[in-house]
Amino acid sequence: MKGKWAAGIEPRGFTWVYKGILAVSERPGGSTTVHRQVRRDEELMWLKHQGFGRVISILPVMQNMSAYFEHGLTASHYALRGGPQQREVLEACYHDVANCMASKTTVLLHGDEVSDRLLGVVAGYLVWSQKVGTVPASIALVERLFKRSIGPDGRSVLMDLPENVRE
Repeated sequence: MKGKWAAGIEPRGFTWVYKGILAVSERPGGSTTVHRQVRRDEELMWLKHQGFGRVISILPVMQNMSAYFEHGLTASHYALRGGPQQREVLEACYHDVANCMASKTTVLLHGDEVSDRLLGVVAGYLVWSQKVGTVPASIALVERLFKRSIGPDGRSVLMDLPENVRE
């Protein structure tokens, strides 16, 4: 492979939350209805060339995890399906992100698309990690960063933060 495609292509909806350490995008290769293996491989190549070491998925169902490993990326999956286990799943996801940040491993957090749910996870992480003091401040920051509002699905994720974090 030669030319500008040798380094792959940036995933759709790619946005840095913390420059050089934590980013968000839609699932490499596109959402389920338009997913393409060739595009996924190009986007994973781009991530590797940009220094990413880990991919964290919040998809309800685990998909294509082996592709991440084939491209030299570590990966984990936290199925956010709602329900009684969502708080524990979120907490495990947040610990994973925090451990990556502490070890200086650049991480991509993704859902099928850059959805309200994914933005809710980001806003929740900012509060959970105490990088932002309150849920309303976190929502405002994430909405400014992504230039869109967080709807009810994303805000419902914030209701699953541990009680002592939401205060």
